[in-house]
Amino acid sequence: MSVQERKQRERAERERLIVATARELAEQQGWDAVTTRRLAERIEYSQPVLYSHFRGKREIIGAVALQGATEMAAAMRAATAAADGPRARVTALARAYLAFAERHPAVYDALFQLDGGLPYAQEDTPEPLKDAFAALLECLSEVAGDGVRPELFTETFWASLHGLATLTRAGRLPPQDTERRTELLVERLAML
Repeated sequence: MSVQERKQRERAERERLIVATARELAEQQGWDAVTTRRLAERIEYSQPVLYSHFRGKREIIGAVALQGATEMAAAMRAATAAADGPRARVTALARAYLAFAERHPAVYDALFQLDGGLPYAQEDTPEPLKDAFAALLECLSEVAGDGVRPELFTETFWASLHGLATLTRAGRLPPQDTERRTELLVERLAML
């Protein structure tokens, strides 16, 4: 291994450590607790080392969001792959999405609530974000209905899931009715 390869590997490892530590801190104490000073202390590097990887908290949030998008896409695909038939697939997709949002609130916030400097729904949208949307689209396109663009239906269904996730987490919707809300969403919006 050349010196250059070793340095690149070490740099990538430091970057993974920064992202993992930021994510852990955000999940434990919220995003307000994630500061470059606190991260530097936790990973035992100086703040200039952090700034050599990320220009600030916004870019760190973006890195967590990209990582989360990859994980969310995998969770949705795994759930839908195990389901038989359109109704079961859409129900599994909705449950997987809501479970991800509940289990990883800081990651979910990085993806959909906070400014991570990432463009959404544009040509230059990063691949992990496009892939997370594709995981939704793959399942929902088969139930969009005649005369409905699958992308538009997917956006509407996604917005409904996001609303359920966000309102439940904020205590605006009672969590004990989550399953029935999911069933209604599948029955009425997807008409299954």
